Amino acid sequence: MKIEELRIQDISPEVRNGCQELNLSDSVLRQCMEKLRAQIDLGLNPSTREQASVKCYNTYVQDLPTGKEKGQFLALDLGGTNFRVLLITLNGRHFDMQSKIYVVPKEIMLGAGEVLFDHIASCLESFALQHRVAKKNLPLGFTFSFPLNQVGLKSGILTRWTKGFNCANTVGEDVVQMLAKALAKRDSIKIDVVAILNDTTGTLMSCAWKNHNCKVGVILGTGSNACYVEKIKNVIGFDGDTSKPHVIINTEWGAFGDHGELDFIRTPYDKEIDKHSVNPGKQLHEKMISGMYLGELARLLIIKFTKDKVLFGGQINPKLQERWSFLTEYISDIESDPRGVFKQCRNVLGKLNILDPTDQDCSNIRYICESVSRRAAYLASAGVATLINKMDIPSVTVGVDGSLYRFHPHFHNLMHEKIPELCNSSIENLCINLMLSEDGSGRGAALIAASGSENNPE
Repeated sequence: MKIEELRIQDISPEVRNGCQELNLSDSVLRQCMEKLRAQIDLGLNPSTREQASVKCYNTYVQDLPTGKEKGQFLALDLGGTNFRVLLITLNGRHFDMQSKIYVVPKEIMLGAGEVLFDHIASCLESFALQHRVAKKNLPLGFTFSFPLNQVGLKSGILTRWTKGFNCANTVGEDVVQMLAKALAKRDSIKIDVVAILNDTTGTLMSCAWKNHNCKVGVILGTGSNACYVEKIKNVIGFDGDTSKPHVIINTEWGAFGDHGELDFIRTPYDKEIDKHSVNPGKQLHEKMISGMYLGELARLLIIKFTKDKVLFGGQINPKLQERWSFLTEYISDIESDPRGVFKQCRNVLGKLNILDPTDQDCSNIRYICESVSRRAAYLASAGVATLINKMDIPSVTVGVDGSLYRFHPHFHNLMHEKIPELCNSSIENLCINLMLSEDGSGRGAALIAASGSENNPE
């Protein structure tokens, strides 16, 4: 207790008070949950979906893995500045995966859509030739981690770009058809795109292959999103197989708040980040909880307290004034130090050319980072609790993937503690398990490709 008291005393009152607006009470979190639930209900109904910030798209994935899937499949995982191509072999519980990571250059991220898909097809061709499967006409599951309105298991319309992408002539287009068109230009390969999915769906499927209790998939990485298993009767106008009771719904919760629902907790720093993003006014929930933005949030707070002469003697280093210079991984590094130890903090500040910070500077920096990451973890927890309350089932495994959750030293524990506190007390024998997805959404894409190739024979 004395150590904790000393730690609090080492934090400047100005920093504690200045970070208060990031400290969200359970009462405030429940207000967020009520607003999120209202948007989910709007999104599940096609007649009100346009009014909803949370679109709740039908994925057409209605069967969770059985563990008996067999065959060889390709998977393509596009969700950021890098993408993966995978060759996956399933044989019951045996799983073999070979993969390669490819880069999407900045000019392609912001160029024409045709150029993006030509680049992807070229990488697929290279991979298939290298692994000697070019002519096997293997089924491919396409993980596409951007807002998508699916109109079938192998058809999806891009609704908007996120995560720094802004390719022309793609919004409103079927991205499966764009990929197929690019592949058709290459005579050396035969690949059949049989399913498109979001990374959340892939995460849920991948975790459900190991744990049949998995009913929620969450991404906490560069971006953020979630999917969950919904009853068909709650999906108005469902046009899939009505003989099956459930379907996975891709919420696209990153856009929660785009209609003003989160204005009551957004800070001036959140607004500054949004103003200088590639998509102002969009993906506001994501900008408060995902790895692409948390470092910048911490940087803005550090700049503010430095200008107030609370940090670094009021001297602002030019490097720190550069936007996005304080990486989100720095938050994880700083919080990985034991209490009262500042080795990682000093390493991080050294990278920013801030030399010889005092212990109090380091204590303040850590408190800023903790405030930023705790708010993100609590908002993510509120989202997960909203989905669990909606499903109203006592035992749920939540599959989670993404670099923020994977590498932050305390994110898991913060969520593990907070989610049960926010779930309905009426749910008896509540048991919630957070499960890290070990292999990203690659296995999930293969599992859905297995289903897609069975249900869509050529």
